[in-house]
Amino acid sequence: MNNTTKMNIRKPAQEIFEAFVDPEKIGHFWFSSSSERWSEGKMITLRYEEYNAEGEIEIKEILENEKIVYEWAGGRMVTINFLPSEQDSTIVEVSEEGFDEKDENFIAQLVDNKEGWVYMLSCLKGYMEFGVNLRAGLVK
Repeated sequence: MNNTTKMNIRKPAQEIFEAFVDPEKIGHFWFSSSSERWSEGKMITLRYEEYNAEGEIEIKEILENEKIVYEWAGGRMVTINFLPSEQDSTIVEVSEEGFDEKDENFIAQLVDNKEGWVYMLSCLKGYMEFGVNLRAGLVK
């Protein structure tokens, strides 16, 4: 089962791609820190200082300015595509797969997951288009 979320960001794909892979930039919209620059084959440690939490992702594939694929959270795969849109705009599309449809919490997991991706993309849009940091504002 796939869970896909998309948002149009008024910036070129190259700038948005860099916001993900550059450890100095990711803290402005998503995780508070990333252990190193993302590249294919690397294990990256991502931290949420606010929750005293961290996790690892394994970068499976990177096509510069086009696509990032990584594995996290019990084998789930995430694909982030950077799709050209209007002039100097990019549609950022996030798909996550690997949910267990037989799990009794399957629907709740999908809803929670979708909420997280919408929030991350909203924070990315705020950072990229307006220079604001909305990260860590979501309260559950």
